[in-house]
Amino acid sequence: MAINTTAGLLDAIVLAVVGREKTGTYGYKITQEVRTVLDLSESTLYPVLRRLQKDGCLTVHDEAFNGRNRRYYQITPAGRARLAEFTAEWEAYTTKINKLFKGEQQ
Repeated sequence: MAINTTAGLLDAIVLAVVGREKTGTYGYKITQEVRTVLDLSESTLYPVLRRLQKDGCLTVHDEAFNGRNRRYYQITPAGRARLAEFTAEWEAYTTKINKLFKGEQQ
């Protein structure tokens, strides 16, 4: 059984991955880390990265790597604030769902 991942949850997951790296990280590495928990293609990831950049949650810079440019993403203070909001909402949501699964009263 697969549980659908909403755009908001995907944003939160990407922000969490990027937020762990102090100097930023690049798209392929982000994809590989996210794939450890859910099936994600690069064609799905890059629109998320662009949206988060447009929303001011990520900054982007290019660096030369083996004769090519590699695009690095770094979380901004606004991105950290949004990640904190997502994290709080996720904790509340999963607590309620876990109680439901366990048959506990709300």
